[in-house]
Amino acid sequence: MRIAIVGAGGVGLYFGGRLAQAGEDVVFIARGKHLQALKARGLSVDSLEGDFSIPRIQVTDDPEQVAPVDAILLCVKTWQVAEAAQNMRPMLGPQTCVIPLQNGIDAPATLVAKLDAEHVLGGLCSLIAFVVEPGYVRHAGGKPFIKFGELDNHRSRRVERLYQAFMRAHGLTAEIPSNIEAALWKKFVFIAAWGGVGSLTRAPIGIIRTQPGTRQMLQRAVEEILKVAKAREVEMASDAAGATFALMDEMPAEGMASMQRDIMDGRPSELEAQTGAVVRLGREAGVETPFNTLIYESLLPMELRARGELQW
Repeated sequence: MRIAIVGAGGVGLYFGGRLAQAGEDVVFIARGKHLQALKARGLSVDSLEGDFSIPRIQVTDDPEQVAPVDAILLCVKTWQVAEAAQNMRPMLGPQTCVIPLQNGIDAPATLVAKLDAEHVLGGLCSLIAFVVEPGYVRHAGGKPFIKFGELDNHRSRRVERLYQAFMRAHGLTAEIPSNIEAALWKKFVFIAAWGGVGSLTRAPIGIIRTQPGTRQMLQRAVEEILKVAKAREVEMASDAAGATFALMDEMPAEGMASMQRDIMDGRPSELEAQTGAVVRLGREAGVETPFNTLIYESLLPMELRARGELQW
């Protein structure tokens, strides 16, 4: 398959690299130092699933130079989705599918609003990976997986083709969920609770889940998010809370959520797409979310400062 990777961070470089390693026709869209490094040295990945490198890869900063592709993995941050949708138009053919892999649940709707709806799939992934330096990624934790599907859940030919491409790749698992909305919310419960509490406490997950007080904070965050999901008639499993904590208990003790790392480093984060979305969606559904609101309001000044909208 001809696959474009938009976003040269840990997620995009890991999954794109694995697809290229497996022989797929992969082109990366990158900018600045990332573009220069990938052109000069290729891609290097240190991974718990096996290190690998690709000395020569296809990379450009100009989507106009890329012919229409079969699939686009969208791996930018949530606040960059709308702009990326506009920029990727030259790579869209009649059957091209765009798979957003952002944390949160808003990206598919944003893409539908910006592109023709038939181009958009639902998607999610999981791994702890970060860019050590341009062109060099470290997969530091978690079993990498990717899940995707048509928004109406029918098992289309293009989804099957993409699934087979991922199945040929090493170092990851792939799945086509029977209900992509429920799959997105399952991850959202996990990542929004962890990211919110982690950002507030500044502690790794091993500390948060073992200290009684911080574990109770996680429980309150999860309970509120599940109430919002129920009010929005999302088909969550009856044991969703238990499953969420099982995932948290399996994470490497030193692990930190991506939103937490960004906030701690003073960078713009996905606060609005995670904890902010819980508060916003709860308000829309008539569900009170006092604990997530406390987290959001506590972190918002730092977020605005990171974006240059507030100074002190």
